[in-house]
Amino acid sequence: MAPVHVPVLVREVLEGLDVQPGGRYVDCTLGGGGHALAILEQSAPGGQLLGIDADPEAVSIARERLGAYRDSVLLVNENSVNLGDVCDHYGFRPVHGVLFDLGLSSLQLESDARGFSFERESVLDMRLSPDKKTTAEDLVNRLPEAELANLLRLYGEETRSRSIARRIVQARPLHTTQQLARVVQVAVGGRRGRIHPATRTFQALRIAVNDELGNLQTGLEQAVGVLGPGGRLAVISYHSLEDRIVKQFMQRESTDCICPPDAPQCVCGHTASLRLVNRKVITPSPEEVILNPRSRSAKLRIAERLDHQGAMADGP
Repeated sequence: MAPVHVPVLVREVLEGLDVQPGGRYVDCTLGGGGHALAILEQSAPGGQLLGIDADPEAVSIARERLGAYRDSVLLVNENSVNLGDVCDHYGFRPVHGVLFDLGLSSLQLESDARGFSFERESVLDMRLSPDKKTTAEDLVNRLPEAELANLLRLYGEETRSRSIARRIVQARPLHTTQQLARVVQVAVGGRRGRIHPATRTFQALRIAVNDELGNLQTGLEQAVGVLGPGGRLAVISYHSLEDRIVKQFMQRESTDCICPPDAPQCVCGHTASLRLVNRKVITPSPEEVILNPRSRSAKLRIAERLDHQGAMADGP
């Protein structure tokens, strides 16, 4: 049996999205279906949910988990970068809420064939979708040392990126997760503290393989387009790169003028499309972190869609 994915910040997500009976919602990162199930339960009777995930295995498992709501749910194997097209294709707009949960699910982390975790021996794959041509193994074994170091610094915020890249190049070819983890551990001089030294390297490779940051930016823009006035956008991020993109996007879209501060007059023509619901980021309670340690780095931000005149409306 597939491991059960424990969703993060469920109560806060339901409150943030203001889930109501009969509402229409989109889960852009379906994963194990935990958030989707909670949304369907709270939006009953009459609620509808569109679930999207680039991972076909995740869609298959979620379909089984959400079987009791088969008449209320539509699951699509697609990347959230195409959210607008998917909603158009199925006539699923405007919607009352859109959710992004950017973390990996338990089924992905614990799969022996995916290569997302250094805690188990696996091939260096890290593709969320089998349609992706480039794998982590390709990057590790083919990138020039300088490019590899830059990738680790940019996407993993790894301060020892040059040392790690040098060791990787010297140890090539590398084919498995634990081979790579051992090389990184040697490069940084052994393990110190609770966090494994390969954590940032694996993060960087996964982000690069799946173009996660570029897809996130586009997906957020698509989400605003499918929300009706008064609809909510909720995003859970797990590292600073993701959270920075989400924070800056919501701040920009909740501001009318985005011209440089020293501009003599507004020339951008930008109009706010969102209102920030929580200016202070929402994090898991100590009790949730104890029950689900993987939630410890989660950050939830929520914004609400404005109407065309910038005033609040009753809903889609």
